[in-house]
Amino acid sequence: MRRADRLFLVIHALRGRRSALPAHRLADTLGVSLRTVYRDVADLQLSGVPIEGEAGVGYVLRKGADIPPLMFNADELEALVVGTRFVRAFGGTRLGAGASAALLKIEAVLPPELRARSERSRIYAPEVARLENSGLIDRLHDAIETRHVLRLEYRDQEAHVTAREIEPLCLAFWGGSWTIGAWCRLRADFRSFRPDRIDAIDETGEVFADDPARGLDAYFRSVGGG
Repeated sequence: MRRADRLFLVIHALRGRRSALPAHRLADTLGVSLRTVYRDVADLQLSGVPIEGEAGVGYVLRKGADIPPLMFNADELEALVVGTRFVRAFGGTRLGAGASAALLKIEAVLPPELRARSERSRIYAPEVARLENSGLIDRLHDAIETRHVLRLEYRDQEAHVTAREIEPLCLAFWGGSWTIGAWCRLRADFRSFRPDRIDAIDETGEVFADDPARGLDAYFRSVGGG
């Protein structure tokens, strides 16, 4: 579990309690050591979260100073639910799992009436077989984050195949298809490639430099993105 997630759960466990929650119960719930709980609570206190108590006694949020839960109106909540469904259907495996996990955390602190509303939205994004569920979008996303050069066999609109080495910069979804924005070493210029026209893809092992002349901002300027 990431530390940020653990700190969120510590606050959530203390919210609204009238009696102190022993540290060993927090440790059991989170699956961590008592020492980790003590350190996390101390860090939260130093950051201004109004937690009172001490090791061996337990912890509570100071009366009258409880941190308010996340609140959304019905339209905001439905937007989150629908957005999660679209990311799950089109955003690749990793982002899809992250979207679902984020929604679970949000629903954990919602009042019952809004939690019920979150289950009633009738806007769907069916998860059918498509390239973004094949792992290709995840691979491209990883290469963008790690700045890894990719070698492609790419098929153009006339079905001609060329070998390309690209420095991947961003992914864009256009409602029916993806494009990947990149610096193309063959053309020595920016290009946008469609993942569904990639016949083969390999990681070269090379990490490209963060060069402003062929980076993301320069790509946006080249395509009129401001």
